[in-house]
Amino acid sequence: MNKIPKELSKDSNHKNSDRFGIMGGVFDPIHIGHLFTAEEARIRLKLSKVIFVPCLQPSHKRNDFVTDIKHRLEMTYRAIEDNPFFEVSEIEVNRPGPSYTIDTIKEFRKIYGWRTDIFFITGADAFLEIDSWYKKDELLKLCQFVAATRPGYDLDKLHDNFKNVLNIMEIPALAISSTDIRFRVKNNLSIKYIVLDVVKDYIYENRLYL
Repeated sequence: MNKIPKELSKDSNHKNSDRFGIMGGVFDPIHIGHLFTAEEARIRLKLSKVIFVPCLQPSHKRNDFVTDIKHRLEMTYRAIEDNPFFEVSEIEVNRPGPSYTIDTIKEFRKIYGWRTDIFFITGADAFLEIDSWYKKDELLKLCQFVAATRPGYDLDKLHDNFKNVLNIMEIPALAISSTDIRFRVKNNLSIKYIVLDVVKDYIYENRLYL
């Protein structure tokens, strides 16, 4: 599988990339919106790869139930296994405590250095809340951001303060949400075509979200 060693080893192969994306998330479950966004960012920004980083415990959902990380990791591995430009890192899984973006970016910076352009891929709604992110000012100096929006989204409010670090993409598939997928499974509704078949099969085989 397209897996980075747990400790983000200093294998020279990982230092050859001068532009890559990081897509962090809960991935509960990972769906085609995530995958399409990552692929679109890779092509538009000419990224060598996109690394998916499932979090152990999201800092913004400390009191919410989150599916066990072993299931979320396995679904992510299965979802990206046929794309040679996608990888999975367990860096946040192996770091105790809440997952903060700045800690993850710093770890990647240690490995890849400052000659590499790192693009953190997130949703526009999440980026609009960046003032509440941990050590936001320092984070903005460490990487560029890719904000994925739904068609018809008001882009003006994203431009003003972050023009130097922000890339914006319209993604039709962003109407899909993991919350809706969990609801559909619980209520015996179809999730075919909104997650890959390998993810759908895993969900049903392991009786997730019931």
